Amino acid sequence: MKVPVGKEDAIVVALGGNAILPKKSDGSFGEQKATTRLTMRAVARLIADGHKLILTHGNGPVVGNIVIRNEAAAAQIPAMPLDVCVADSMGGIGYMIQQVLRNELRSLGIERDVITLITQVEVDLHDPAFRNPTKPIGPFYTEQQAEKLQRKKGWKMVEDAGRGWRRVVPSPMPIRIIEGDAVKRIVDAGPVVVAVGGGGIPVGSGAEGNLEGLEAVIDKDRTGFLLAQATGASIFAILTGVEKVAIDYGKPEQRDLDSFTTAEARRWLESGQFPPGSMGPKIEAAIAFLERGGKGVLITSVDNLYEGIKGDAGTWITP
Repeated sequence: MKVPVGKEDAIVVALGGNAILPKKSDGSFGEQKATTRLTMRAVARLIADGHKLILTHGNGPVVGNIVIRNEAAAAQIPAMPLDVCVADSMGGIGYMIQQVLRNELRSLGIERDVITLITQVEVDLHDPAFRNPTKPIGPFYTEQQAEKLQRKKGWKMVEDAGRGWRRVVPSPMPIRIIEGDAVKRIVDAGPVVVAVGGGGIPVGSGAEGNLEGLEAVIDKDRTGFLLAQATGASIFAILTGVEKVAIDYGKPEQRDLDSFTTAEARRWLESGQFPPGSMGPKIEAAIAFLERGGKGVLITSVDNLYEGIKGDAGTWITP
């Protein structure tokens, strides 16, 4: 069942890392900007059609590169903690998105402010993820280097598919967007807002309620669901590397899905159809959004955003 998206339906669009920095790219800013321009053309067309969009994005390869720069320059300048690296990626990617989108809108005759907000996301200090870090970030090391880093810095290091050893960090569940009310006020005032990039800056609240940054990363789709809630959006669009969600993915019997319900999503999730490292968090975020009043979730590729919202591409998940 395709979901009719009206002009009254605000849409949160969560851009995957491949919408900014594809896996096989050279990593240069010029290539990132060119890729972002292709993505923002679809966003600009939807805005031109009268839709209200709120944007968030991943930071996967980018924050990893920032961590690598940290390590490479460690002998000259102090390394920054991971929460600052996330903030760095949020600002840099957000700047690029807001400039490119503003230019794309101007090419369509639309003058609209686009604003990036540096946004913090609270997580539970007792989240089990802090006891079991699983998210790999940064460069690959030899086993000897990994052992030294474990002793010196207390990092958890794991062997990664024969390619070397990497640092793994916690990826806790987001609880709330600290600046959520402010984000909504700005969205309601008219600008296009880019917020909680990279899943948001992970922070924890101490006994007195003061916030402190944490050595963690947050899944951007799970935070995107909170962004949709905070802004009153009724549509959540998750952009990834495939046009449609599939069951039995990669097998001869693979079946691409035009639509399915939350009940079907739960059943397939529990049966292992959507692995934790790929489609799983997206499906979990979709279920959470729809069970709390969302109208529909679109999952599709970057180049099919416009067609997906119009009902001609992608997979729709409904309550």
